[in-house]
Amino acid sequence: MILPLKTPPAPPGFPLLLLILGLLTGCEGPGNPGGSALQPGWFSDGTGVSKINFRHFNGMTGERYFCETVGPGIALFDYDGDGDLDLFVVQGKLLGEEATIEQSVFPPIPGTPPFGRLLRNNGSDSSGQVTFSDVTDGSEIIADGYGMGCAVGDIDADGDPDLLLTAFGRDQMWRNDGDGTFTDVSESSGIDDSRWTTSAAFFDYDEDGDLDLFVCAYVDFTLENHKPCYSETSALDYCGPSSYRPETDRLYRNRGDGTFEDVTSSSGIGTAYGAALGVIVSDFDGDQRVDIYVANDGYANQLWLNQGDGTFRDEALLAGCAFNRDGKAEASMGADAADIDGDGDEDIFLSHLTDETNTLYVNQGNGVFDDRSSSSGLGVPSLIYTGFGAAWIDIDNDGALDLLIANGAVKTIEAQASAGELYPLHQPNQVFINRGDGHFDERSSAAGPALAISEVSRGAAFGDIDNDGDTDVLIGNNSGALRLLVNEVGSEKSWVGLHLRDDRGLETPGAIVRVERADGSTIWRRVRIAASYLSANDPRVLVGLGDSTGPIDIEVRWRGGEREWFGPLGARRYHSIDKGKGRKKRE
Repeated sequence: MILPLKTPPAPPGFPLLLLILGLLTGCEGPGNPGGSALQPGWFSDGTGVSKINFRHFNGMTGERYFCETVGPGIALFDYDGDGDLDLFVVQGKLLGEEATIEQSVFPPIPGTPPFGRLLRNNGSDSSGQVTFSDVTDGSEIIADGYGMGCAVGDIDADGDPDLLLTAFGRDQMWRNDGDGTFTDVSESSGIDDSRWTTSAAFFDYDEDGDLDLFVCAYVDFTLENHKPCYSETSALDYCGPSSYRPETDRLYRNRGDGTFEDVTSSSGIGTAYGAALGVIVSDFDGDQRVDIYVANDGYANQLWLNQGDGTFRDEALLAGCAFNRDGKAEASMGADAADIDGDGDEDIFLSHLTDETNTLYVNQGNGVFDDRSSSSGLGVPSLIYTGFGAAWIDIDNDGALDLLIANGAVKTIEAQASAGELYPLHQPNQVFINRGDGHFDERSSAAGPALAISEVSRGAAFGDIDNDGDTDVLIGNNSGALRLLVNEVGSEKSWVGLHLRDDRGLETPGAIVRVERADGSTIWRRVRIAASYLSANDPRVLVGLGDSTGPIDIEVRWRGGEREWFGPLGARRYHSIDKGKGRKKRE
């Protein structure tokens, strides 16, 4: 058996390096708050008190199988319809036919089979504390493959969110039966894919009212074609995607009955290869049709523009978002899109490998992008990290979107290996605060000890776990604990929550909301369930209103472009927004 390299948190000179990076980018150091009024300790670690007891098992025995470093993903969804967010987290398994649990470097929790787990939200107690119960056995979900990611969507339009699990191996589609149980419909639904798949997204690309599915595929790695790769010190290390042939992604069209037709070839999606890890579905060019942006690891990213006739065309190169400003492909992993500058269009963020800067593509309004990674302040502070899960969230509910990034290396960190670490890949996570002028300040040191924990973070899911009006974060750590970061500051400011449903009462991924505050200022948000990395987010739209406590009005742009106006709506509460029950004209 080949023993794993041993590996803290930081290489020699790390604090000095952070100080230098701060001076170069205008970031604030510890104890020196900048433009934000936030006080230290924005997030607390709610893992233990919430009774979340999950540890990811990546199955490693020292062989350095490529797939060990990629998962896990997380889904936030209200599977039982009681108004709060439950969660599902995927799990790995032992790798190698001859391997035994005793050979595992980090064995699974004793007495708990290494399967994906469904955790039910029990709601908040009198003190506001949320707890979870493991209901996997009663749900009849048996996720015993080598799990990667999750996607959530109501495939049969019965009002219950269903669950797709991607994997290194066979994907699974679990139909929610509405009584707390799920049925495996992987084969009958037509999505039975046995390649290495990663992120996925449900969306309605043909505007027929039901949810279609896009699934990212990574590379053609198997345990049989595993090859040795080495670090800079010539020690055995993990390979990268260039060591294996990239795959093509898949597009599935929903037939309207919860079964899917593979339209990868006829849609044009099958014409391009790439080691896909992240996907965003949104209308990037403003033509009222939902497009697809794919983050590829080491290959050109793809912007599949919807042609409206069932086909897509990759325009990433012409749009300026295939490569970075230097014309180079990067190790794109996590991805999210939102309107960060208040101009009504979708801007893109990508997380990357150590020695590559994370990327910000700002939309110029017509689906053409400008790389502002450097000028925004998001670039230089990311150079020493490898980013995975990420999302635009309004941490303090001031109306401006901030950024949280889950970090963890994929190549051995030599300082950690020299220190004797068994898994020398861990890194702290990062937070960037939006100054409102196109620039972001790296303020991770002020976010609290929970964010500073150095782990091998991967998937991250974002949503209001405790229904208190701010965004909490669940982070899946490779060969580590599932961690809940509870937002402690957002609910201090005003906010409004919106749960959008179509005329059948179904959730509407991709719908756009324009929020008008009492002072006349506007905020644009989108229902974005699929984003981050391998994960699914809160389907509700949570909008920070800052100091505006008066009633608000909203405009909703439903899928297909139909518009409705709703309001006045009260602040500091969630509202159900149902298609067909609003005003057809603005008052």
